[in-house]
Order: sequence, then C-alpha cells, then structure tokens
Amino acid sequence: MSDQSSARPGGRTARVRADVLRAVDELAIERPLAQLTLAQIAERSGVALGSLYRRWGSLDRLLLDAVSERLGRRSHVRDTGDLRTDLQDYVERAAEDIAGPDGALLLRALVAVRLGEPGTELPPALANRFEDVQEMLDRAKARGEDPPTLHEIMEIVIAPLYTALLFGTEPSPPAVLVDRLLALRARNA
Repeated sequence: MSDQSSARPGGRTARVRADVLRAVDELAIERPLAQLTLAQIAERSGVALGSLYRRWGSLDRLLLDAVSERLGRRSHVRDTGDLRTDLQDYVERAAEDIAGPDGALLLRALVAVRLGEPGTELPPALANRFEDVQEMLDRAKARGEDPPTLHEIMEIVIAPLYTALLFGTEPSPPAVLVDRLLALRARNA
C-alpha cells in the first residue's frame, strides 16, 4: 500500500504544513530569530517535534520553507509594456522584501541549507519567482527589446541588495541598480 498523503493537496499533510508555517510566522514576530527553536514551533503548531524533523530535517530548512512560501505568495512581476519600468517595479518590490524581516530570514536559511546540503534545490515558491522574472524578460524580448539575462539581474541587481542587508549598509536605490544593469548591457552589446 502506498502513502497517499503527499498526493492529497488538501489533506492532512497540507493542514500540518499550514499549521507549522503559521506557527513559524507567529513566533518570528514574538522573538528574535536566533531564539527560535523547532521545539517552540512544535509546541505552537501542535505537531510532534519528531514530525518536524522527519519533514524538514532542521530549523533552517523549515525557516527556508516558511519564508519562501510567504514571499512566493506576493507577485513581483508586472507587465507595463516597458522593460525598464518592469525591471524597476520588480526591483522596488524585491528591495522591500529584502529589507524587511523576510529578507534576513531567507538569507540565513538559504545560506545554512546550501552550505549544509550543497546542491539542494530552491523551494518551489522561490523557483516560481525566478520563472516569473524570466517571463518578464521573455515578454520584453517578444516586444523587440534586448533584456538582460536572469543571471545578470541576480548578479547586478539582487545581489547588491543582499550584500547591503548582510553588511548593514544602505543599498543603492532600485532605479540606480536598474540603470547600472541596462548600461552594462548596452556597453557589452
């Protein structure tokens, strides 16, 4: 007999996951992240600690799942019909997320998981965000514009936002980052 729980999106597995992610959200508001434990999450969610370890394996994996789920719920890519405007809008929204509490949580969890488990795939919610950005770039190309690559956006625009978060410095304004990206593209064309 096979385990059907993962095949039932509205079943017990989904309810348990929702309860656990809700507990993470609540606890992250109440206390510093450095004080958050799997035991506290288990108690708040009503899910056994062993179940958390079986499903997520570590606090950082659970935090990565929780924050990527939250970030994945918010759409960051609009279609204004102009690449520069679309990019600036995307970067403004991304900068808000990175500067907010989810930015630090995502950075901490992603680094910990990637260092501990090299080759780990991105959570689906984050992978979906990359797909949304790629769709924005594909639309620009279809309009006859010369869009940057997804890698260029991550390297030239998003990475500096995380660097500022990591070192506690003021990030460059989104418009400056977008202009830098597009100027570099034009220079290298």
